[in-house]
Amino acid sequence: MANKKLKYIYTSLLTLSLIIATGLFYLFYTSLPIEDDEILLPGLKNPVSVHADSFGIPSIKATDRKDAYQVLGFLHARDRLFQMELMRRKSAGRLAEIFGSVAVNLDMNQRDYQFEQTARNIVAALPTDQKQVLKAYVEGVNAFISQAKILPPEFIMLKFSPEPWRMEDSILVALGLFQTLNGQEQDERMVTVMEKALPKELVEFLTPDTDAYATILLGGPDSHRPAQPVPVSAFAALDAQSAQLAKGSVDVDSSIAGSNNWVVAGNKTFDGRAIVANDMHLGLNAPNIWYRAELHYTGQYLNGVTLPGLPLLIVGGNNNVAWGFTNITADLLDLITLDINPNNPQEYLTPQGWRSFTKNTAIIKIKDGADIAIELRSTIWGPVSSKPLLGHPVAIKWIALETEAVDLGLLDMDKVTSVKEAMRVINQAGAPQQNVVFADRAGHIGWTYMGRFPKRKVSNGLVSRSWADASMAWDGFIPPEQLPRVVDPPDGFIVTANNRTLGRDYPYVIANNWALGYRAYRITELLREANNITEQDMLHMQLDTRSEFYEFYRQLGLQEINTVKHNDGIVNQSEQTLRAWDGYMHLNSKGAALLILFREKLAEGIFAKVVIRCKQYDPNFSYAWREMETPLRELLTQRPKGILPAQYNDNWREFILETLNSAATDLQSHYPDIELAQLNWGTINRITQHHPFSKSLPILGTLLDIGEFESSGCASVCVKVMSNEHGASERLVLAPAHPEDGILEMPGGQSGHPFSKHYRDQQKFWQEGKAAPFMPGKFVHTLHFRPI
Repeated sequence: MANKKLKYIYTSLLTLSLIIATGLFYLFYTSLPIEDDEILLPGLKNPVSVHADSFGIPSIKATDRKDAYQVLGFLHARDRLFQMELMRRKSAGRLAEIFGSVAVNLDMNQRDYQFEQTARNIVAALPTDQKQVLKAYVEGVNAFISQAKILPPEFIMLKFSPEPWRMEDSILVALGLFQTLNGQEQDERMVTVMEKALPKELVEFLTPDTDAYATILLGGPDSHRPAQPVPVSAFAALDAQSAQLAKGSVDVDSSIAGSNNWVVAGNKTFDGRAIVANDMHLGLNAPNIWYRAELHYTGQYLNGVTLPGLPLLIVGGNNNVAWGFTNITADLLDLITLDINPNNPQEYLTPQGWRSFTKNTAIIKIKDGADIAIELRSTIWGPVSSKPLLGHPVAIKWIALETEAVDLGLLDMDKVTSVKEAMRVINQAGAPQQNVVFADRAGHIGWTYMGRFPKRKVSNGLVSRSWADASMAWDGFIPPEQLPRVVDPPDGFIVTANNRTLGRDYPYVIANNWALGYRAYRITELLREANNITEQDMLHMQLDTRSEFYEFYRQLGLQEINTVKHNDGIVNQSEQTLRAWDGYMHLNSKGAALLILFREKLAEGIFAKVVIRCKQYDPNFSYAWREMETPLRELLTQRPKGILPAQYNDNWREFILETLNSAATDLQSHYPDIELAQLNWGTINRITQHHPFSKSLPILGTLLDIGEFESSGCASVCVKVMSNEHGASERLVLAPAHPEDGILEMPGGQSGHPFSKHYRDQQKFWQEGKAAPFMPGKFVHTLHFRPI
């Protein structure tokens, strides 16, 4: 009897589960985007048609710009509404409203920037023509939200509906991009702690702005922070404690949102066309950050990638000009040390005397939890950070919080017909600060900067200072006409890859902590050797995995192994593994993993004394200087006394061999079934593009994630950037005179809906490095939008 009852309960539960699963599947399936229909769109001026190819890439045909972007807003919402929802909520600090207490700390940290108020200020200040386009775009987003019978699956699972989209939400998306690309406080926090903890000559040695691979475009060969001699006595004076105390606090790659872009002139190509190549490196997620689109209106044509949430073409081209971006790694944020009135802690010192903080209360709403009220304080310079620096409150002066520094000026790229016209638009656009390369139909090429840059009176912005003295303040922005530029250089090509592009002769300090120059160096090397270049050749360069950078460490290890007698198994394996490396980061390259880990452990040991001293002032300190390679190689070459942790007694040979053995032992323990010399790089460099839900609900990973797969490439020191943290979010190759030969590939697909056939249908091209056409293919779907 009991068994029958249990069987009945089990059968009932199974039936109920099947009913629920079937119901959910039905809901998810019926929430798929409609690809063929006639849609009434309030606010539309004239009919608009949207034709889409077999990959769901839309071609929008409208009679004016506002109509085109209104329909783009509808399509963005149709295909990427949850992505847009997350972006606006992340920027505003409102994730806890849908995810609960797990997101509270993220929200509290984000509220420091007070982006909501900034977005309101920016919208109010937008030029009329930009505001009209943004308003039309917002109407398109809201038309989809109001007409959607069933929302995308994520809304169903989280049991909420999106609020109407606002113009401010689009600006929040833009501010989120600013934050990803150049909103980091850690550089200034790091060097401020170093200045407090270390002698001046040691700080200068550890924070150069150049390296052996420097590739300069303008301003002469010298830099503002050149390499310095080893300050042996200053280094030796630091406490020689165990390197274990510094474990995990030296970031040798210090990866940032980066990119590669380059452009070649007609004298380097097979038929005289100028060609742009661009791959932007960002976090790899499902769905991808970008959305492909083609727009036709009033005689204008645009094609490339857009960002859901914004009415802009980010990179791509029009009929006459092609362009691509890389991050500058510019210094755009200052942390201002606040002098607090000892008699009134509610006041801080300004050049005009004591002034009270501006205060307001923010409410963080929490799903299934009680609201939390937090006090936000502001100064005349910007909001006050909730995180003190060396025990002092600091205000955030950041270009993204300046109303005049953010706009939709990229809209005007639709009309440019030449490199010089494009430069004028780009120099004046209020967008995240980027290197921009151009090619035009006439065969001209060029490079310049996009965005606003602070014009500092005294400081270079590297270390936190008090601004109670008026001489420390910004003096507005660098005038657009004074931003650096190069047009039609004699070499016939221009390359940037987040590296230092400027010499000391350029009159302004743009950045302090540039990215390592190896990628730009390698691309330059490839282009110098190349002639009769085609679009396929440019794609092949984007996929290049040569990493001469690690040859230094290969030779270092072999040199020390060869000086000692060894019968030890792990030493023999290390030698075989180093000798097996082919100089590339291919799938089947042997030895690459050992070299990467060897370098990481060398840096951790060599800089241990620095980290330990700085941790006395800030327990969270991490040494993450992107030009760390310059002091690291100098120390490994010079090998002075007083640098290494105490247990090595200044014996560099012992330190290097022990570090190599430690790296080999760690690798072998992670892959016990593979001989070290046979360990392929692809076995280690595995990529998965995670959906936001799969991290908290791994059981959904099979359905929601894209991947997992082995990949060639590396995190930062080969042209093909590809790691589990970040990689090429698109690969563009485009000659504006010949878009039919262009290439545009990206991970995933157009749709953010996991059940859509367009969720991952472009993945194969990107994953395997196969050329995907820039132009949309044969049209197989049509949407007709009609005004009401």
